[in-house]
Amino acid sequence: QVRLVESGGGSVQAGGSLRLSCAASGYRIDNACMGWFRQAPGKEREGVASIYTGDGSTDYGDSVKGRFTISQDNAKNTVYLEMNSLKPEDTAMYYCAAVRANLYWSFRLRERMYSDWGQGTQVTVSS
Repeated sequence: QVRLVESGGGSVQAGGSLRLSCAASGYRIDNACMGWFRQAPGKEREGVASIYTGDGSTDYGDSVKGRFTISQDNAKNTVYLEMNSLKPEDTAMYYCAAVRANLYWSFRLRERMYSDWGQGTQVTVSS
């Protein structure tokens, strides 16, 4: 019943920008933790960004701080990930995740805390 659909991925050159979207259905994103994770081939899934939609508080992985911004639009039931100054090491499949909870801050980028997942959108950054 819960469905998260990512979109906005693609191929860009280093230094470029992309904006990913995560549209939720069968699920209201208000008062939920929404996360973006990524996984490159041969690597474990990595927490990228999170937002608690109840108050707008955010958290970011160290590798993307200052370059990526997570945001919400409750009216559209959608969260976004704006990615700027992209680097080749950002190349990965990006996944949206959600859980209806105000996660303790130290757990917001841990994949096991999230109950619902999208199928991913590919981001490829060339040098």
